[in-house]
Amino acid sequence: MRDFAFIGFLLALFGLGLRRPFLLVLAYVYIDIVSPQRLTYLLLNSVPISLIAVAMAAAGWMLFDDKRDTRIAPRQFLLLALLIYCGATTLYADFPIEARDKWDWVWKALAFAIFLPLTLRTRLRIEALLLFMVLSAASIIIVGGIKTIVSGGGYGELNLMVTNNSGLYEGSTISTVAVAIIPLILWFTRHGTIFTPDRNVKIFCYALVFACLLIPVGTAARTGLLCIALLALLMLRDTKRRATYLGLTAIAALLALPLLPPSFIERMNTIKTYQADSSASTRLAVWQWTIDFAKAHPFGGGFEAYRQNHIRFDTVKTVGTGSNATVERTAETDQARAYHSAYFEMLGEQGYPGLALWLTINLTGLVRMELLRRRYRRPGSGEAWAAPLAYALQSAHLVYLLGAAFVGIAFQPFVLMLIGAQIGLDTYLGRRRKEAAWRPFRRSTNAGNSRPIISSA
Repeated sequence: MRDFAFIGFLLALFGLGLRRPFLLVLAYVYIDIVSPQRLTYLLLNSVPISLIAVAMAAAGWMLFDDKRDTRIAPRQFLLLALLIYCGATTLYADFPIEARDKWDWVWKALAFAIFLPLTLRTRLRIEALLLFMVLSAASIIIVGGIKTIVSGGGYGELNLMVTNNSGLYEGSTISTVAVAIIPLILWFTRHGTIFTPDRNVKIFCYALVFACLLIPVGTAARTGLLCIALLALLMLRDTKRRATYLGLTAIAALLALPLLPPSFIERMNTIKTYQADSSASTRLAVWQWTIDFAKAHPFGGGFEAYRQNHIRFDTVKTVGTGSNATVERTAETDQARAYHSAYFEMLGEQGYPGLALWLTINLTGLVRMELLRRRYRRPGSGEAWAAPLAYALQSAHLVYLLGAAFVGIAFQPFVLMLIGAQIGLDTYLGRRRKEAAWRPFRRSTNAGNSRPIISSA
């Protein structure tokens, strides 16, 4: 029955897309985030629905969409340059077979991020995209939140509908994304138009925020806790009553502490004693190996280059207390360990040029959203939504960049869609400013004189 439910939903979405081609773009967003083909047993997993959706979306845009006001942003050219560069490094990758496997989905994610802003011609489309992204992620987050409440979760133990630990179904990745979308969810409680932010919508949004905060608890991902701390600081920036906000935040933390499962508290305590934790020590060793590797290979080793690493590290653990305390050092070795960081992922796989391109794309997004936030701080008529949305997109991006320091998600499709939404918002508002600045002469009639006059609107 679950297979038929997914098929019915997708057929309805594709059918509506035949009348409104932009819905085909949203269909691909849903498929790429939720991966319904991985949730079914027989039917969808044998059909290339992702390829079908993106082909129909591109065809619908080329054949039927209005392109008179299409604008291309510099970041789309940067994304294209990164796409071409990654393709070149794949040709000469140290592990060509494994590199092609990653390239098969990376190029699609980058290409869609380049294409996506071309379709975001109106505020309604921008809002619809973000709504689909949030609700698609919510389908995973809500399940994870319920299971956390029921079982408490645990590191590597929270089952998010599938056993395949990839995409948004990976614990640290979904923890980062769950915290990152909270500003967008809160934006819908004030400025949403598809669902008017009435009492029911606000209750759902606040409940979804609660579920998002539960995900780092259920996955016991240390990355999620750091992301929550950063988001709390970011929300302080635009809070008018900061003392009240800080007080309520402290009270909420104190009330939540006794309710947290012991496994989560034990996992978070390893942040302070990272030298005794083999996972943290391994990451530091891999990062050092990547730095040394990049010195010898400045253009990177292509996708999956980490497979050639051999690392040695020491775990340091204090045994006993007071004068009886002794320090134990244990030498450990490992090989073919993943980067566990988007920054080192880019450095090891794409070298210094690839890392520079990737950083430029991300930092430019932060700067552009800050400029929009300030420009629309005193909004004109019908523009009250713009600055808060720029702030929400910027906050989500900052949370991602922090989480990416500890998770290898440099090419995470959800985040590339977020970048596409930023570009779409930027180009749309830029077009509106241009239209407002250019007001052609128009013929009007004076109230007391029937003679037409020329005036500038």
